[in-house]
This record gives sequence, structure tokens and C-alpha cells, in this order.
Amino acid sequence: MGRRRPTQTRKRSMPTAVIFDVDGTLIDSVPQHARAWQDAFRDFGHDIPFEDLRRQIGKGGDLLMPVFLSEAEIAEKGDALEEHRSGILKELYLPTIKGLPQVRALVERLLADGKQLALASSAKGDELKTYKKIAEIDDLISIETSSDDAEESKPNPDIFQAALKRLDGVAAQDAVVVGDTPYDAEAAAKAGIRTIGLLTGGWTAEELMQAGCIATYRDPAELLARYETSPLAGSQT
Repeated sequence: MGRRRPTQTRKRSMPTAVIFDVDGTLIDSVPQHARAWQDAFRDFGHDIPFEDLRRQIGKGGDLLMPVFLSEAEIAEKGDALEEHRSGILKELYLPTIKGLPQVRALVERLLADGKQLALASSAKGDELKTYKKIAEIDDLISIETSSDDAEESKPNPDIFQAALKRLDGVAAQDAVVVGDTPYDAEAAAKAGIRTIGLLTGGWTAEELMQAGCIATYRDPAELLARYETSPLAGSQT
């Protein structure tokens, strides 16, 4: 298969800050999250296809569950189901989650360029700490927001808006989000931030571009390899 060239819609100025999604962007965790949800739903009497769940990963549980459950069911068992899902993830699937290639090198390159960095994840705060260690960046990025910092999860903009507020003097137009789902692009756009999409979450380049991404790359390694011609450097392809 030939290498796909990243696509960008238009030239913009070099960003001064980069906000990273985590699941599926810095760590290879989307299948594990989908399996944990599938197991949890099954234990609560709902047999939901894996692919249907995978395409919802990237949302918080507050927006994922309504896709499959009624309001009455969520009121009755939503909290218990999500807690059960969290336990399944930690016990069965967390040990299988690995960091994606060249994440630390990409972060180090951005820091060397003087960019401010932040993490913005739909994960819980305690989960995010574990994911930073898996990605081997826990000593590199200190600014972070999780579902604990947002009233509503992606594709609502709350998490990205919270991250932007914690960056020093960075306007929305001077930041770039790196994410792996259409929900990242939609949430970032609502916050006035551009998005670079990675294909590591299982979505196609076309789907990510349709959601508003300004460029797509296979994974963090390809984004690092093409850094100088990427939006991270304020360049066009």
C-alpha cells in the first residue's frame, strides 16, 4: 500500500500551543475501551456489536450511553454500568494498552520548538495519570484536563476550552488539537481550535476531514516524520 500524503485545507500561522487528545491519539486503546463497554453492557443485559461501540469511543460515558440506552435505563443503572465498565477496563484490558510509536519524540520536538502543550481527555482523572505513564510523557506534560474538568464531554467543547484556559496567553486561533476521532474535531471547532487527525482511532482520513480536520496522518510517528510540512510548523503539504 502506498503512503498517503497528509491533506491540509489552507495555510495558517504556526501554532504556539498543541492540545493532545489521549485515547487513540497517544496510546493504542480504542479497541480495549470498546471491549470494556461491550462487556459491561452485556453484563447489564444489552448485547451491542463491537463496531457500533468502537465508533462511539472518544465520547464520554455521558454521551455514549444515550446512544444505546433510554433515559429511564440511564437513570436506573447508568452510574452502576459506567463504574462496572471502569472496573472491567482496569482489570482485563488496561494491561494490554500500549503507547503509540514516537509519541515521546514528538512531544520532545514540540517542546524544543517552544510550544506550550496540554492534554485534554474524556477519561477520568485517575485513568489519565495511568495513560500518561503508558505514553511515556508523564514527565513532559503537566497541563491537563479530564472529564473531571468538564460538564459535558466531546463532541462538546468543554474539555478543550478548559485546556485552553490553562495555557499561558494562548488564543484559540493560535492552538492546534491533535486527535483521532470526529468528536475531537467537532469539539475543537466549537472552541475555535483547528484539529490534526490521526488514523489510530480507526476512522478514515475522509471521515476525519469531513468532521473538520485540517490534516490527517497515520500515527504520531508519521506526524513527527512530516513535522516540517505539517500544520505544527505552520506549513502546507
